[in-house]
Amino acid sequence: MTLSASHPLMDGRTADSPLIAAYRGKTPSRRPVWFMRQAGRSLPEYRRVREGVGMLESCLLPELASEITLQPVRRHDVDAGIFFSDIVIPLKLAGVDVDIVPGVGPVLGAPVRTAADVAALPELTDEALEPIREAVALTVAELGSTPLIGFAGAPFTLAAYMVEGKPSRDHLGPRTMMHADPETWQALTNWAADASGKFLRAQLEAGASAGQLFDSWAGSLGLADYQAKVAPASARALDHVRGLGAPLIHFGTGTSELLVAMRDVGVDVVGVDYRLPLDEANRRLGGTVPLQGNIDPALLEAPWPVLEAHVRQVLEAGSGAPGHVVNLGHGVPPETNPEVLTRVVELIHSVEP
Repeated sequence: MTLSASHPLMDGRTADSPLIAAYRGKTPSRRPVWFMRQAGRSLPEYRRVREGVGMLESCLLPELASEITLQPVRRHDVDAGIFFSDIVIPLKLAGVDVDIVPGVGPVLGAPVRTAADVAALPELTDEALEPIREAVALTVAELGSTPLIGFAGAPFTLAAYMVEGKPSRDHLGPRTMMHADPETWQALTNWAADASGKFLRAQLEAGASAGQLFDSWAGSLGLADYQAKVAPASARALDHVRGLGAPLIHFGTGTSELLVAMRDVGVDVVGVDYRLPLDEANRRLGGTVPLQGNIDPALLEAPWPVLEAHVRQVLEAGSGAPGHVVNLGHGVPPETNPEVLTRVVELIHSVEP
């Protein structure tokens, strides 16, 4: 399993970029920064091109998905594009009844709660992923030496949506199923792992230079449950892309107590949310992996001197890790002023790596 000779990581376009250098623990030519959810709601140009187009539909129109991915790279001079999509796209492409309801989030036509429900889940085929490959190919052709990051939802987060049928605050349904019906839970998370793994693989093979597994809801779990009931499925998802040679990143929110276990599923970089300083995250991880993060999104609306001091603090805290890619400790809030993000990027690039 290797990437094609014309892949941006293999033909020289992105292999020496600041992002990939930092992900590989080398000294980058400038401090790399990108933002989770940089492609999207905070940009007026995004709101214009999305007018009248549903969220999932916009992810599956290759030219539109590509344009949305490129917008923040053009505007902010960030060091990576993050592929514009959604973690439930693999469900949609497999034929599961799911939609993104504005103001709510992913909603399934019917929750998946029994062994029969899991057995009835359709398999995601390679052919169904064609719009994803097409969108990635269009995007990397425009990005040149700027890498594209592919992404997928981790199996626990996908399974949590599937069991609840919609977003949930405490994820009681999936946490109950893993103990009350462990066989069904394992079958469900294996299905989710394979769907996410194929989705990520399609992006990497089509030209993405790195891949990030998002476990948005893993913070609802204790360490023992995570290790026994979730980590094996996350490792299985990553098995689909492990041999390709692209750096792999693992990120979750509220996962300060899980960082070592999240690294141990087999990734090159660990993303850290805003709750834990990077120097403490690096200490917990034993200085073994590059880190990504972790500007607090709440500070993006603070007065500039407050935000600047915070950004510099994050840079200092991350300086002891084997590598550091600057990011937010969660996604860009929709009401963020894009000019503030551009100014943050300029500040980060002005500090010697």
